[in-house]
Amino acid sequence: MDVEAAKLIGAGLAAIGVIGAGIGVGNVWASYYSAIARNPSAKGDIGASIWIGFAVTEAIALYALIVALIVLFAF
Repeated sequence: MDVEAAKLIGAGLAAIGVIGAGIGVGNVWASYYSAIARNPSAKGDIGASIWIGFAVTEAIALYALIVALIVLFAF
């Protein structure tokens, strides 16, 4: 196998983590809207938690992107 082809395959496999992060972000926001629909007065109480969950889940996508870029350009 050619080295360039291996780099592209490795970067593509590393970028699969972005799909999981997208699903995770969707679950975070779906849970938030479901909680607000059930108890609108709790909006202020769970506001900080939703942003922490979103940031942690989005960080996974950034890590996957960084690994894919390292595989493409560092070796």
